[in-house]
Amino acid sequence: MSNKPKSFWKKPEGVTGGIFMVAVLGALAALGIFVIANIGSVISIVLTTLIVGSLLFLAIDKKARNLVWYMYKSAMRWITGLFIQIDPIAILKSYIDDLEGNLRKMNKQLNKLKGQMHKLSETIHNNKKNIKSNLELASKAKASNKRNQVILKSRKAGRLRESNMRLEDLYKKMEVLFRVLKKMYENSEILKEDVKDQVMVKEQEYEAIKASSSAMKSAMSIISGDPDKRAMFDTAMETIADDVANKVGEMERFMEVSSGFMESIDLQNGIFEEEGMKMLEKWEKEGDSLLLGNDKEDLILQANDDSQVLDINEPIKAKVPDNRANQYDNLFE
Repeated sequence: MSNKPKSFWKKPEGVTGGIFMVAVLGALAALGIFVIANIGSVISIVLTTLIVGSLLFLAIDKKARNLVWYMYKSAMRWITGLFIQIDPIAILKSYIDDLEGNLRKMNKQLNKLKGQMHKLSETIHNNKKNIKSNLELASKAKASNKRNQVILKSRKAGRLRESNMRLEDLYKKMEVLFRVLKKMYENSEILKEDVKDQVMVKEQEYEAIKASSSAMKSAMSIISGDPDKRAMFDTAMETIADDVANKVGEMERFMEVSSGFMESIDLQNGIFEEEGMKMLEKWEKEGDSLLLGNDKEDLILQANDDSQVLDINEPIKAKVPDNRANQYDNLFE
């Protein structure tokens, strides 16, 4: 997870700030036109003096610049909060709901995939038995000099072997899918618990900080050069919210890939559409995974290693104990 906070302009209130800034520049341009049109008048002289004096003061006094910038950001945040949800605690609570819903969907996909893999494994096993049977019949026919039967049984064994090669490749892809879905499920369970823990622990702290951190106190902290505790807390919570949003997004995108892949398979006829296979192969070649980390490459290698036998009936790992370290604790240090 990247701990680098978003800049003001990349936040929702930054969009509001940008619009407001354009409006301010437009107003200043109109004021400039007015001053030029009324050069020599008392009003234009007063306005020019005020504008130039204010700009010089801000250019010279760093504390004044910081205070104006803080007031500007606070105003934009307040205006933005009237229209959209920007409270990081509330946003994280909604992400917890998303995670719980996605975990239920992922569990269903795992069970569906497990059923498909059982059927495919049985088809491959039966094909191997039929290949062996047809080759034995071809051998007997050859011994009896029944040339037609030799050709028919040999060709049937050959077609079954070719079919099995395709089905075994498909099974390997399904194994990649299963390993990844299972690992994503386990990691998402941990993510959900971490976020729930942070919300539970930090909600009361957040309310206390908001209550004790009035606009005036924050402004005085800025002037004195001290950090604004509420702003620091907001930044930490927003960093968590951004990280969770990206991971929830990745989780949902992979479920779309897995769903599309599974829907492209017709096990009854032993066929599958190339599009579904391409979707999965494209995901395999993409960059690092936020949810899987370094495990992504390992999972793909394990699925293609015949010595790494997958037990699809192995239960999903239980949630880790509550006394482990929370992945977001370092943001508040």
